[in-house]
Amino acid sequence: MRAYAKKFALPEEEAETFGITGLLHDFDYERYPTPEEHPLVGNKIMRDRGYPEDILRAILSHADYSGVKRESIMEKVLYACDELSGLITAATLVKPSKSITDLDAGSVRRKMKDKAFARSVNRDDIINGAADLGVSLDEHITFCIEAMKGIAGELGLAGNQEQKPLTAD
Repeated sequence: MRAYAKKFALPEEEAETFGITGLLHDFDYERYPTPEEHPLVGNKIMRDRGYPEDILRAILSHADYSGVKRESIMEKVLYACDELSGLITAATLVKPSKSITDLDAGSVRRKMKDKAFARSVNRDDIINGAADLGVSLDEHITFCIEAMKGIAGELGLAGNQEQKPLTAD
């Protein structure tokens, strides 16, 4: 989310809002996973706690069934990145190295074609998200991989780093 904000040359404050929105948008999913509840319950919790309307609207709009049409760039970016980041993560974790540095758009596209792989990831959302941003699917996938590479350690996608044993020295 932050990487797209920077790509669109948005101010740092907006990039931070994009990042926060991306982090918070599914916070209620494990407890309220049904379309009747997610993201509506989480949105109400956030509204009651005073979150800004632009964040609340973006979170609602990432679920097609909410009836909230995506209009702002943040809403479109959240939708475009939501399912894709999950697929990229899954595709990374099945690599022997478990490192996102070994992943490219072609690998992700092949995983998209395998309906049994990460079956809960909605492939249509990924395709439609890229189209809503006005970029090709390969460009979108590559951009997201590169953005995630920049924070691979934080995401747990840096791979099987050889650990040195602790010594008494």
